[in-house]
Amino acid sequence: MPIFQIDTISPSLDPSVFLAYNATVIGRVTIGKKSSVWFNTVIRGDIDAITIGDESNIQDLTMIHADTGKPTIIGNKVTIGHRCVIHGCVIEDNSLIGMGAIVMNGAQIGTGSIVAAGAVIMEDVIIPPYSLVAGIPGRVKRTFEENVVDMIHFASQVYVDRSRDYMNPVKCIQIG
Repeated sequence: MPIFQIDTISPSLDPSVFLAYNATVIGRVTIGKKSSVWFNTVIRGDIDAITIGDESNIQDLTMIHADTGKPTIIGNKVTIGHRCVIHGCVIEDNSLIGMGAIVMNGAQIGTGSIVAAGAVIMEDVIIPPYSLVAGIPGRVKRTFEENVVDMIHFASQVYVDRSRDYMNPVKCIQIG
């Protein structure tokens, strides 16, 4: 699990974070309690800060970066699906970003929202809370009641629980 300091700036990970052995965390990155960063993910805080809240999960092959003056902020209990690109944006609490989605600079995903798999949220787009967004470019397809957050919490909790399994010694049984 490569964790890199840039100049004098080191990542800050809560001791309860699960970081897969081949995930990479660089520079100005803060990761909160019981969050998880899965295999082959890169979180690169070399240009601006990246903050990930508590009980969030960043799934395999995701790239998180920031841009000058556009830090990346990911709230609490957020699920970022496999192979996403998250760049210089804000994703508020209790949201779910589907597999392969892209969220670009200056975008803001409101609390309790779902971004569908493969959607592209363009620069500076603001998605209201409790929205379902899909398409290229991503557009709000509908809004829903706060109770959908229960489903998003379930996804978040599954990854909190699964990450605890990986925090116990995992044994490599064969290479090649």
